[in-house]
Amino acid sequence: MCAALGVALAASLGFATGASAASQNYVALGDSYSAGVGAGSYGDSGSCKRSANAYGQLWANAHSGTNFTFLACSGAKTGDVLNQISSMPSNATLITLTVGGNDAGFTDVIKTCTLGSDQTCVDRVNTAKTYVQNTLSGLLDKVYSAAKSKAPGAQLVVLSYPRFYTVPGSCSVGLSDTKRTAINSGADTLASVVSSRVSAAGGKFVDVRSAFVGHNICSAASDYLHSLTWPVDESYHPTAAGQRGGYYAPLTSAIG
Repeated sequence: MCAALGVALAASLGFATGASAASQNYVALGDSYSAGVGAGSYGDSGSCKRSANAYGQLWANAHSGTNFTFLACSGAKTGDVLNQISSMPSNATLITLTVGGNDAGFTDVIKTCTLGSDQTCVDRVNTAKTYVQNTLSGLLDKVYSAAKSKAPGAQLVVLSYPRFYTVPGSCSVGLSDTKRTAINSGADTLASVVSSRVSAAGGKFVDVRSAFVGHNICSAASDYLHSLTWPVDESYHPTAAGQRGGYYAPLTSAIG
C-alpha cells in the first residue's frame, strides 16, 4: 500500500515513475522560445542558445529516465524546423515546439514599432497578421505533417507565444499603449492560427498567454519577459522564471 501511495503521489506532483519515464523519448523542436533564449545557461550550444532553463529541459529533468533530444535553435523558421525534424529519432513519443514568429517577421515588427509612429506600427503588425493567416498556416501544416510522419507514435504538442504587454500597464516610458496593443494583437492572431492548424493535424495546442498575465512587460511583476536587453537577441524573450512559470507550468498541466 505504501508503494502504491508513493506512485500515486509522484504522479500527482508531475514526477514520472520508472516505468513511464523509460518509455519517453522526448524531442524539443522549434525556435528561440523553445531553445530558451533569454533564460541563460547556454552551455556549448553556440548560436542556437539552448538553455538549461528552457521548458523542454525542465520537463526532461523532472521525468527521470527520459531520452531527451534538444534540437530547438534560435532564429528558426518553419523551414529550419523541417530540417530539425529530419534529424530527430523516429521512435519519439513526445514532441514539443514553438514556431512561426520568425516567419511572420517578429524582429522587424518590433524594430518598426520601436522606431516608427503608432500608425506605422499598426500597419506593420497588420501586414504580419495577414501573412500569418494567408501564408503561415500552410507552412505550419507542412511542419506538423512532417513531425507526425517522422514519428507516428509521438504526441505532438505545440505551444503559443505570450502577449508581451499589460495594457495599460506600469510602464511610463517606451512604446505607446497603441503600439503595445497592436503587438499583443499579433500574438493573438498567431495563437489562433497555430491552434487551428495543430488541432487539424491531430496535435495538442498549449496556450501560454494566460500564464504570462501579471508577469509580462509593464505588469506589476514584469519577471517573465525581457524588454529591450543587451545582447539584443534576448529582447522580448522569456526569462528563466518565464520559461518555468510561463511555459513549463502550462506544459506540465497539459500533458503531466
